[in-house]
Amino acid sequence: MANLFQFIQDVRTETEKVTWPTRRETMITSGIVIVLVIFISLFFLVVDEALRLIVSFILSFGH
Repeated sequence: MANLFQFIQDVRTETEKVTWPTRRETMITSGIVIVLVIFISLFFLVVDEALRLIVSFILSFGH
């Protein structure tokens, strides 16, 4: 049980040493992540549709 209390005390000590980001930094990085996710999603949508059209075109020769 003493180990548990020592562990909790060590965790609190280490947590106090952490340099947490400011609200502004968090908002900026979150915005960047959201924008990148949207762009990458659109990129994969375009690639997926292009490949679908190419495969459909190739398979249409068999009919």
